[in-house]
Amino acid sequence: MKIWSLFSKSSLSQKKTIWVLLGVVVCVILYAYGILPLFDKIKESEEEIALKRRALFKYDEYLQTKKSVEEGLDRSSKQYEEVQQKFLSGDTPQLGAANLQEIVKKLSETSGIAIRSFRILEPKEINSVRRISIHIDFNPTNSMLNLGQFIHDIEHHEKGLMISEMDLLVLNIRMPNNIQGSLVITGLMKGSKAKEKGREG
Repeated sequence: MKIWSLFSKSSLSQKKTIWVLLGVVVCVILYAYGILPLFDKIKESEEEIALKRRALFKYDEYLQTKKSVEEGLDRSSKQYEEVQQKFLSGDTPQLGAANLQEIVKKLSETSGIAIRSFRILEPKEINSVRRISIHIDFNPTNSMLNLGQFIHDIEHHEKGLMISEMDLLVLNIRMPNNIQGSLVITGLMKGSKAKEKGREG
């Protein structure tokens, strides 16, 4: 009986040992093939999410930069158009001068100033801009208001005209309103360098 009980006890302890070993093996297998890959996948997912976040952040930065660049280009384009509108029309200095003369003639008629003579001056080219000037002599006028209006209309014209020289003469000191004189009126047009660049572009 003692031998049988020892044998049965030994058998039970062996069974327990086997079950424990099996449990350990199962745990190792689960850890190796179940838990470790799961952790690896979680880590990979986290890294992938981090990479995608960085990519989205860079893309967002790019969009913001693109937006500001486009706004800058839009502003520059509008400014360029505004400058172009201030240029005298015509492809040659002669046509530009004719355009300037026509503008001045209309302004003088509106202001009641009688122009005695027009003289086209030599054009001057500065970088990509050409300065077109005309010299005018106007008949005596007894209206300072008309003369002031004429000068104002020239300097506030949409074509960006300017008076580069002014020579006024009071004919009679006792009648200071009776004035005659001359003006050099200047406008701008595209120079030959700007046209060459336009053709190249």
